[in-house]
Amino acid sequence: MSGILVASNRGPVSFTMSEGGALSMRRGGGGLVSGLSEVSKELDVLWVCAALSDGDRGAVRLAPGGRLDQAGYETGALRMLDIPPATFQRAYNAVANSTLWFVHHLLYDTPNRPHFDARFGREWESYQAYNEAFAMALAEEASHGAKVMVQDYHLALVPAMLRSERPDLRVSHFSHTPWAPPEYFGLLPDEVAAELLEGILGADQAGFLTDRWAGAFMDCCESVLDARVERAGRTVTHAGRTTRIGVHGLGVDGRALWERAREPDVESHMAALRELVGDRRLIVRIDRTELSKNIVRGLIAYREFLAAHPEWHGRVVHLAFAYPSRHDLPEYREYTAAVQRCASEIEDEYATEDWDPLILNVQDDYPRSLAAYRLADVMLVNPIRDGMNLVAKEGPVLSPNSALVLSREAGAAAELGADALLVNPYDVSATARAIHEGLVMPEHERAVRGDRLARLATALPPQRWFADQLAALG
Repeated sequence: MSGILVASNRGPVSFTMSEGGALSMRRGGGGLVSGLSEVSKELDVLWVCAALSDGDRGAVRLAPGGRLDQAGYETGALRMLDIPPATFQRAYNAVANSTLWFVHHLLYDTPNRPHFDARFGREWESYQAYNEAFAMALAEEASHGAKVMVQDYHLALVPAMLRSERPDLRVSHFSHTPWAPPEYFGLLPDEVAAELLEGILGADQAGFLTDRWAGAFMDCCESVLDARVERAGRTVTHAGRTTRIGVHGLGVDGRALWERAREPDVESHMAALRELVGDRRLIVRIDRTELSKNIVRGLIAYREFLAAHPEWHGRVVHLAFAYPSRHDLPEYREYTAAVQRCASEIEDEYATEDWDPLILNVQDDYPRSLAAYRLADVMLVNPIRDGMNLVAKEGPVLSPNSALVLSREAGAAAELGADALLVNPYDVSATARAIHEGLVMPEHERAVRGDRLARLATALPPQRWFADQLAALG
């Protein structure tokens, strides 16, 4: 039985299966995994996650009760849930990623979508079943009075479900995304909106990355549930229970990041990039091809910068990492294609025999990303909406003399905005001007801003972020 448990859709490791049936293990992807992996091992936390692939399911079926650590894998304490694939796909793709993500990031083309019909009703039942599987597993694994930390929009119903099974537990829920304002949250069917809010209010504490997202959640509780909200004290009271609202702005572990960024594979990539770029200035972006990351507008802004500043032709290179994401969904496949089309148009218009103005990298390559951070003169982070955005924090740590062009709609803007070049992510021309401002910024000013950005970025590393939430549970 475990005294501290973490629940998330994605776990700290993933498995692949060869044609011969052999399993190989590697670190799981995503910012949450990066932030929590080391912390969970240090504190002997049991991590409960879902099996995401055939390889994961193969590993789970060889593990007693899904406990991979008890099957000999060096994972730290880990239980992986083998949820029926059809249930998982409906819960994960249809509800979590195609509905909740779209609502919280304000992504819908509202004249055409969403429409909630009988099919969505079946998908919502799968989301409920998926959350219930997590709640039951946590109830089985938790010792009396244990602390359970439930992560993100995939598992919004778990706190209330878990409380009904194990009222002795101390439960928190943390939202790593933005939270939609009431008028947009109201796109959801009324009963679904209420169930989501009541699910999170089953926790003793509901955590958010910024005051803005916490405030939007409280506004929704007041609007949808008619709950009693105390904004000064950050509490929501509903159905006889009071939930505290916490704000914890996740940062990066600067020391660990630098240790990884100095390893030989990163140094090798730095040498290759220096040879590729030469003595030109380097503009870097690192993103998944996720709709909210706004990659296409960023590329268009770079093209407008090149059109407005011919003096920079041949003297600057834009290195854009756009790692494929969620290709199960047609919107994401189409967006990735749009990124590639835009990149090709820039190359066709501006490239010369001895100058490639844009290098688009679509292969997930973490060491090369770290090398790019270290070489950047300007970091471009322009999401249309983002819970935090750790790229905006990792960049200044690894390249303290770079300028940060940052969307005001990223959660990180609340902390970093004073020393970044803030932009409206929809304003392509303003973004183009900010890119130029970053390139011509005096070296002294760049260094002063960079030093402050790096200190702010590392102020709340994952260890402290996690510890603060544990402490908030009492």
